[in-house]
Amino acid sequence: MTEIFIIDISVVSALPRSHPWKHSNSIQSNANSISGAWSGCGWILALHSMAVVTNFILKLPLSLSANPKFTPLRSPHSLFSPPIFAKPQSLTKPKTSRTQLLITKATAAPGTKNAPRDERVKKVHSIEEFDEALRLAKNKLVVVEFAASRSLDSSKIYPFMVDLSRQCNDVEFILVMGDESEKTKELCEREKIKKVPHFSFYKSMEKIHEEEGIGPDQLMGDVLYYGDSHSAVVQLHSKEDVEKLIDDHKVDQKLIVLDVGLKHCGPCVKVYPTVIKLSRQMAGTVVFARMNGDENDSCMQFLRDMNVVEVPTFLFIRDGQIRGRYVGSGKGELIGEILRYQGVRVTY
Repeated sequence: MTEIFIIDISVVSALPRSHPWKHSNSIQSNANSISGAWSGCGWILALHSMAVVTNFILKLPLSLSANPKFTPLRSPHSLFSPPIFAKPQSLTKPKTSRTQLLITKATAAPGTKNAPRDERVKKVHSIEEFDEALRLAKNKLVVVEFAASRSLDSSKIYPFMVDLSRQCNDVEFILVMGDESEKTKELCEREKIKKVPHFSFYKSMEKIHEEEGIGPDQLMGDVLYYGDSHSAVVQLHSKEDVEKLIDDHKVDQKLIVLDVGLKHCGPCVKVYPTVIKLSRQMAGTVVFARMNGDENDSCMQFLRDMNVVEVPTFLFIRDGQIRGRYVGSGKGELIGEILRYQGVRVTY
């Protein structure tokens, strides 16, 4: 069995220049090999030998560790917490960075070059147009930005939403300029928009999530989490879906990583882009799946049966049996747990 160590990059960076790790070709080469797969997770994997990590991952052994251990909880989200959009958090930024709703037209930030064309972002000017746009979208995800002409933050985030609209053809994007007219002000009042930019997410004419004061990374994470339908992550909608997935992989003995979350769970949204990346990198050896426990009664019953009380929870399943679980949204810890249940000895 190959032994690997998970090393915090910040620790290596803080070492004196004379330390042998500063001149380790093993650590440097392996850090470069996985930077594309797990960029931003804050960890590097250094093989005890000189093997390349990317080749190693694709050839992971299928045997399980003899004595698997459970990782302690890391900032979990309670199943009984209220939805995030019920009470938007107040922002602590200076007044100049946010604008109260005195909202005419969203443009790229001053000095922005080659701003993306926004033909896929639909502008609506009244409650009637807004409701009709939601109706026509049917069960597609609809992302709505409520903006203001005098909001610097609105003009900064808008080009990123336009870029997302060009990448996500199965998601509808809408812009509402709250200070454009009395009609748009009425729409903002109905939707209880107090500050801008404010993003609301709808499916089947129902608001499923909302955020304010977010940046491009969080916006992309929200779109991936609430609108994902084409990634390598299998979407499960009932207890029967889970049972079928388990039966399908009893023969090939692939490890199944089941991501169990809730619709309005911040940590679930935060970790999901990592799940998508891993599903692509480990497609040959690991099956990734996701279920939102509050989607319907069948999903909630599955959570009760599995004794899932905090989310996100990742269940590790092989040969029809649940081998273990990890509760939390830590990217490095999740990667380490997946490798461990693939039979790799991991030292933190």
